[in-house]
Amino acid sequence: MGEIIKGKPAADKISDELKLKVASLKKSGLNPKLAILRVGNDPSDLSYEKGAVARMIKCGIETEIFELSEDVTEESFLSHLEYINDKPDINGILVFRPLPKHLNENRIKGMISPNKDVDGFSPINVAKVMDGDKTGFAPATPSAVMEILKHYQIDLSGKHCVVIGRSMVVGKPMSMLLLGENATVTICHSKTKLLKKICQMADVLIVAVGKSRMVDESYVKEGAIVIDVGINIDEAGKLTGDVDFDSCLDKASMITPVPGGVGAVTTTVLAQHVLKACEDSLLNPSH
Repeated sequence: MGEIIKGKPAADKISDELKLKVASLKKSGLNPKLAILRVGNDPSDLSYEKGAVARMIKCGIETEIFELSEDVTEESFLSHLEYINDKPDINGILVFRPLPKHLNENRIKGMISPNKDVDGFSPINVAKVMDGDKTGFAPATPSAVMEILKHYQIDLSGKHCVVIGRSMVVGKPMSMLLLGENATVTICHSKTKLLKKICQMADVLIVAVGKSRMVDESYVKEGAIVIDVGINIDEAGKLTGDVDFDSCLDKASMITPVPGGVGAVTTTVLAQHVLKACEDSLLNPSH
């Protein structure tokens, strides 16, 4: 039976460090603050938002939520974003993605302030992730995966890592962060031929497809490490991952659960990034 690697120990360790740093900043009159910009009421967005707000409170970081209707116009969305960009008391901005199809994501991501873009949405931060430049912000979810692997002392050097999913939110930046640790990376997606066969060759299998319990034990090599990034709500209203946890548990050497795995660390990384943005604004007041 595989070891269940939970996110909470990694999240709590980072949170304890953050609490001390935030308390120190507050003594000098700085109050780190995150703005969440959300369109509509998607259940998985609301679940993530609830966890993010709880984690910010735990770390001593303030949160302000900007909730827009599903039919918000692009101009209205952009004016809200511009307002948050310019608001001096806000250090970090989280824009929930994917956005509704009628909003031009390219235009929006070009407008978000790179210095407040704590979830790696801006093309400037994307380029920094590609370049291995640590001054930028990588998206919180792949960063959380790296924190879990680090916490459980999993050495990635020379390991074959297979990532299922090619989104800009997880798959693509995930592959760059893994390469930065000298892993050999294969990215798979919906058009990949022999998907199962490729997954069976993975030392580390990272699943981010957004399909409830899609990956079962037939995808997993004996002794592989399985990281489930998925957050889905099934017909019964239950939170599920992209991995069929029960069937993979006996085959994997280590596996993350959902809930209680990557999600717990993602919100902590977000808090980490808000603190970094706040500290950077102190060093570069013009930002």
